[in-house]
Amino acid sequence: MTDRLLDLIQRKGLVLGDGAMGTMLQLAGLTDGGSPELWNVTHSEAVRAIYQGYADAGSDIITTNTFGGTRYRLKLHRLQERVFELNQAAAALARDVAGADKLVAGSVGPTGELMEPLGPLTMDEARAAFAEQAAGLAAGGVDFFLVETMSSLDEVQAAVEGARQASDLPVVVTMTFDTNYRTMMGVTPAQAVQTLHGWGVAVIGANCGNGPAEIERIMTEMAQAKPEGVVLMAQSNAGLPRWHDGEISYDGTPEVMAGYAQRMRTVGVQVIGACCGSTPQHLAAMRRALDGPPLDHYEPAFDVSAVPGKPASDSTVRRAARRAHRAEG
Repeated sequence: MTDRLLDLIQRKGLVLGDGAMGTMLQLAGLTDGGSPELWNVTHSEAVRAIYQGYADAGSDIITTNTFGGTRYRLKLHRLQERVFELNQAAAALARDVAGADKLVAGSVGPTGELMEPLGPLTMDEARAAFAEQAAGLAAGGVDFFLVETMSSLDEVQAAVEGARQASDLPVVVTMTFDTNYRTMMGVTPAQAVQTLHGWGVAVIGANCGNGPAEIERIMTEMAQAKPEGVVLMAQSNAGLPRWHDGEISYDGTPEVMAGYAQRMRTVGVQVIGACCGSTPQHLAAMRRALDGPPLDHYEPAFDVSAVPGKPASDSTVRRAARRAHRAEG
């Protein structure tokens, strides 16, 4: 099977992902406690409009509305028997919007369950749940599976193996490092990128978290530790959430996220998107930034002395900057 994502990266050098789904669904009227995945069939035009907004903003990848699409998450809404239907519907909508030019990423999020020995979920059960979801996504026409916002390598392994049981489509993985630059389960960026490479995952990165400054350090650590041939992916939240007048908003403006996109390019990330709090307006600003020239000068937005291994301010960053210039040329 042709890996359309790697082909696109090779052709363009830099690929722009999309942004938040939950944020946009809430703006469209999804209330707390409602099932985002059910909207794929009950409010399909609203979901399609969100996909279209990111496509119009210049995203190269449209991500399906299936983050909670396993039977374990859908069970919270008594929808566990509709896994295939809801995932297929989400993917088919995205495929229709993406057309032939853009790619569709099948979003696969955590089950929400703790795996053995910390909890009751076995590896076999998790693998089967992810395979069930992946089958629906593949039937709907995704180009690859995006296993995202993961904290446990055991759950990542179950997701990767489950997806591969269902289809020979490529698997991309991003974990979230929001606990002192580690995942909630203590996984470091270096450990993640090296372990996932060992499982045959070619595109690896981080998403969500505590905003652009945090993910900049995470991606720098990954860049320093990544094996040859690994492509890095980053999807940061649009800053930090703020509670004001009964609503949650994020402090990362489109201009902030445009700067983040530029910095990710300089670090050596080739698939750059956004996460919670972002909108098509943020992605349009990121598109303009990435279509422009790379940064002339880069100073890390974090304490390089605290980063394990070689400081990021010297040859690692210079090599990444040269790669970015060559990709643009």
